[in-house]
Amino acid sequence: MQKKTVKNKKEEKAFIEKVLFINRTTKVTKGGKNLSFSALVVVGDGIDRAGYAVGKANEVASAIRKGINKAKKETVKVKQKGTTIPHEIIGKFGSMRILFKSASRGTGVIACGPIRAVCECAGIKDILTKNIGNSTNPVNVVKATFEAFRNLKG
Repeated sequence: MQKKTVKNKKEEKAFIEKVLFINRTTKVTKGGKNLSFSALVVVGDGIDRAGYAVGKANEVASAIRKGINKAKKETVKVKQKGTTIPHEIIGKFGSMRILFKSASRGTGVIACGPIRAVCECAGIKDILTKNIGNSTNPVNVVKATFEAFRNLKG
């Protein structure tokens, strides 16, 4: 059992963790204003696995920690062909549409901030993307990205 826990600790240290967005919300009550925070977090091993989650808490650090723990539990395998994706695909979530195209070696990640972070965590080095939808909300962009990655055929 001790070997498994050591192995799990090594796997946890191997994850790349990126905080994409922190949102502050206020609830007004009779006693005053209550602040709370939500953090959108993306994690990945930099090879072929990535995950995302939104953590919510009364403090920023706690929200980030909750998001990282939840994202590590919900990672998905991203199918790849070399350093890019195997084929062109459109990711959809709500009104958000994102077009993903495979790119030749050396192109780099041509994408907006949230998609770039997800691709770095998933180990994708070369990809072309285009936001087609009406939304620039980072949560919707990340959800559409992961929807596209789940539908990739290897």
